[in-house]
Amino acid sequence: MSRNIVTGIDIGTHRVKVVIAERSSEKNRGIPHIIGRGLAESKGLRHGYIINTHEAVRSIRAALAAAERKAEVQVKRAYVSIGGISLESAIATGSTSISRGDSEITEADAAQVAQNCEQAIPQHTSINRKVIHAIPLQYKIDGKPVIGRPVGMKGVKLEAKTLFVTALEQHLNDMIQAIEESGIEVLDVMAAPLAASLVTLTRPQKIAGVVLANIGAETVSIVVFENNIPISLQVFPLGSTDITNDLALGFKISLTDAEALKTGVTDAQHSRKQFEEIISARISDILELIEAHLKKLGKNGLLPAGIVLTGGGSSIASIEEMAQTTLKLPSRIAIPNLTQNTDGELQDVVWSVAYGLCLLGFSTGEEQSMGIRIAKQTKNKVLHYLKKFLP
Repeated sequence: MSRNIVTGIDIGTHRVKVVIAERSSEKNRGIPHIIGRGLAESKGLRHGYIINTHEAVRSIRAALAAAERKAEVQVKRAYVSIGGISLESAIATGSTSISRGDSEITEADAAQVAQNCEQAIPQHTSINRKVIHAIPLQYKIDGKPVIGRPVGMKGVKLEAKTLFVTALEQHLNDMIQAIEESGIEVLDVMAAPLAASLVTLTRPQKIAGVVLANIGAETVSIVVFENNIPISLQVFPLGSTDITNDLALGFKISLTDAEALKTGVTDAQHSRKQFEEIISARISDILELIEAHLKKLGKNGLLPAGIVLTGGGSSIASIEEMAQTTLKLPSRIAIPNLTQNTDGELQDVVWSVAYGLCLLGFSTGEEQSMGIRIAKQTKNKVLHYLKKFLP
């Protein structure tokens, strides 16, 4: 009897993370058991872009090898995240006339309105880009909002408002090429912030309204949820590496020493006041970008579940308090809902995206418990991935 195993690969600018998880049987619908994980330094990447495929492949293979040794399995296929400043989101609306004579809305009508929405994306935001997620935010039938999916209901005109998450086509293709050159078949691709949300956010938080902020090495990505639906995704080109650089310049020390100082693994004697001023200045820059985006959405100070911080930069002291003060929202550091494995309890947020991809892989059926619907793609086709978050 074959084992029910899924692998998730998260290629970050700083590190490549691989998680191999197993579910004992289809009847056992509990949390998948992590049987292996691998970590390797990312090489050949900048701001999430692959700039040297050969080096990127070596990093992926190193992380895979470490995970395979622990899991005692050979990985042949995996679910993969895409992140970095390549990610963007756009909202578009579209409409269609109901095709059936009895006015009942069919799956074909829903597919048509989705296609019309995609065609309505402004050209300046869609050129050289590919849609990887299409998330319906609202449906209307004959001008009246409806709750849930409209299929089966009756009307004359169907309208939809859709959030599209896109990535640069070249970046997407380069990433898939690097994975495949590592000997792995890509089963599907998911935006890294959405994959992390599967592990770090609860359903009540997503329903009430919450922003998840992933502070990575070179980017900060945020995804805003309301009514259990992601309503916005944004990536900013700065991260915790900028804090390291600021400390190196401020104290005239090496980058290695600055990183150790930032993470608290050194007892070097430096001015505590100056240290806090440097850290606070850069964190303030990050939080101001988040605040500006929430204002643009009309959600600043209006998300009851507040902000949840994840990523390597979330471990910086005082960031939780600063986020609460700046954004005027409840603030907390994410505690991933991970499982017990051979290495003990995995509660480090660094694994959130890779494990979220495993949860995606274990989801079966047309409508899944996480609210994601996977449209199966032709093998090895990278050009279009569609997942719908149902309102």
